[in-house]
Parts: sequence; structure tokens; C-alpha cells
Amino acid sequence: MSMVSTSQFKAGLVIRYENQMCEILDFQLVKMQQRQPIVRTKFRNIRTGNVLEVPFRSGEKFDEVFLEDRPIQYLYRDGNKLHFMDTQSYNEVVMGAEVLGEQVNYLRENDEIIGRYNDEDLILVELPSSVILKVIETEPGVRGDTAKSGTKPAKVDTGATIKVPLFVGPGEMIRVDTRTGQYLERA
Repeated sequence: MSMVSTSQFKAGLVIRYENQMCEILDFQLVKMQQRQPIVRTKFRNIRTGNVLEVPFRSGEKFDEVFLEDRPIQYLYRDGNKLHFMDTQSYNEVVMGAEVLGEQVNYLRENDEIIGRYNDEDLILVELPSSVILKVIETEPGVRGDTAKSGTKPAKVDTGATIKVPLFVGPGEMIRVDTRTGQYLERA
């Protein structure tokens, strides 16, 4: 295992903190007068999905967790469990939905995505930056009605509700950003 310092932190890096694997979501260097700088770090415990904010002294070192990326296919959801298939070995892998958080709303059956493995354990799932979803239901847009900044809620085929422009109707395909959940364009 290699060691990583707080000066090498970046979003998406996985470290071992208190014998738990944690993914760094955000960090900020804070310099205070006549004190050692600290790095305020926001990270997610990979096993439990809990998000923590912890300050570290600048220069502190942690074990970096090596992750291998492999293509996987999303099969189906069974309650709070997500079932994937490793497309190289054809093994079925099960993961808790809490690990993905809000990104679970952008998974469709048979989607090809990237699985991040530590040894043979599936640790993280990396979705593409945008996905194409079908609008199932939405209220009709009224021309000239822009009091609500020109957006309306729309339910898509994965069950998520996304704000879309007034001109988008049921049955249309839209591109959605998986990181923010925002409408990008018609597809």
C-alpha cells in the first residue's frame, strides 16, 4: 500500500481512515494565523454510505486503497440490493443501493457501467457523466407561463423526478447529468 498525504487529496480518491475505506468527496485547505493549516475533508464511508466531515492537519498521511476498474452490467434491483454482472468473468455481484446514493435513480437495466474493485470486492460503481432517459409523465407546458423560471417536474423511466423545460413532453428522450441530476438537452 502506498501512502498519500493531505496535499495529494483529490475528489474520488479512496483512502483508509480508521480501518474503513472512504471516498473523498470534497476537501478544502484552511490556513489560520499562527497555527498549522488544516484540511477540511468531506468523505463517504464506502461500506455504510455515511458522509463525514473531518479536519486533518496538513501533511497527515493515509493509506491509499488501490482500485481496479472493470466493465460491469446492471441487471436488476431487489429491494435495497443492486445486482450487477462482471462482463469479464460473468460473475454476479450484489451491492447495497445506499452506496450509490442518488445516482441509483439513473441506472436502467442492462446499462454498461464501470465497477471499481478492491481485490475481488465491488466497492464503487462509476456511472457515465450523462445518461439518456425517457420522460414517462409530465404536466403540459403552457406557452408564456414562465413564472416558475420555465421548468416543470417530469417523471422518467427509472422513477426519478427531474426538472425539465416547459417544451418537454411525455415520451421524449432527454439527457440528464448523473452528478447533479439536471436536465441537459433533448436526445
